[in-house]
Amino acid sequence: MNKRAHLLTSGALAILAGAATVISCNGPGTPGAQDTPTTGTVAVGVDETFAPILQAQIDTFAKLYPNAHVKMSFQPEEKVMLDLINDQIKLAVVSRELNAEEKADFEKQKISPRLTRIGIDGLAIVLNRANPDSLLTVAQLSDIFTGKTSAWNQVSGKKGLDAINVVFDANRSSTARFVRDSVTHGAPLTKRVFAATSNPALLDYVATHPNAIGVVGVNWISDRDDPAAMKFANKVRVASITARPNPTADDYIQPYQVYLAEKTPEQIVEHPELQNYPLRRNLYIISREARAGLGTGFASFVAGKNGQLIFQKSGLLPAQMQARIVTTPKL
Repeated sequence: MNKRAHLLTSGALAILAGAATVISCNGPGTPGAQDTPTTGTVAVGVDETFAPILQAQIDTFAKLYPNAHVKMSFQPEEKVMLDLINDQIKLAVVSRELNAEEKADFEKQKISPRLTRIGIDGLAIVLNRANPDSLLTVAQLSDIFTGKTSAWNQVSGKKGLDAINVVFDANRSSTARFVRDSVTHGAPLTKRVFAATSNPALLDYVATHPNAIGVVGVNWISDRDDPAAMKFANKVRVASITARPNPTADDYIQPYQVYLAEKTPEQIVEHPELQNYPLRRNLYIISREARAGLGTGFASFVAGKNGQLIFQKSGLLPAQMQARIVTTPKL
């Protein structure tokens, strides 16, 4: 009997040990009291691409620790990092590590930022529901985003749709940076590109413009228990993507949890039908907090068991979840 490899996700969800048990020298309510890992106030900047999943994290954290006040601001990635460097926030939630210039800025301040990987995100390519071209290769995406392919009939030869309009969530967003870094490899974007005012505005635009193609973080459309996410998901079509040069219909995959899990080269050699979703990226918390205050407590929560379960429920991949391959009979 033929067998087929399937991917299951399981594994240990790690907790950053001890942070929630650390308290400050002065107790809450005393003169000059400082915050603790579960009390006080802390400012956190979040790449707005991750607003739904981080809002779920803070809502749960606030219920568990009513004396903890995490003040979140949702901004484009570039603004979040600028606020972190300028000490406007203590934590940043972004999809990249510090670059050389940012590291130098912190060295000047004698600050050693702590970086914690908290999850794995996938970028969803969203299309109007009238668009028949829902299977795309990374090479085709590169041509679309650079303007080399400027009309939908160049993609599949199907008639009906005209010039392609590319839309991102915001200026200087992490999704636009990822496309430039990992899809177009530094080539300038097409002139038919613009930024919406928000991720909901992007999804609304794609839903009402048949020629549009948009890029969003999958957490906006992946949580099936979130009515808002399902409302957005029902408005658009999520394209299936592959990095394979000569794909068959079965090679195209979407940015859902089972495909976000990283397969090792050894696993792919043993099970060649498996592949990694090509538009996946890590999600990090970067802390500039010098002691174990509320910022450390919140980061520990997100990286710990409860926070990682929230990632799992939302459709993103928890950072601590491991992938294993199970071979089952092919029906």
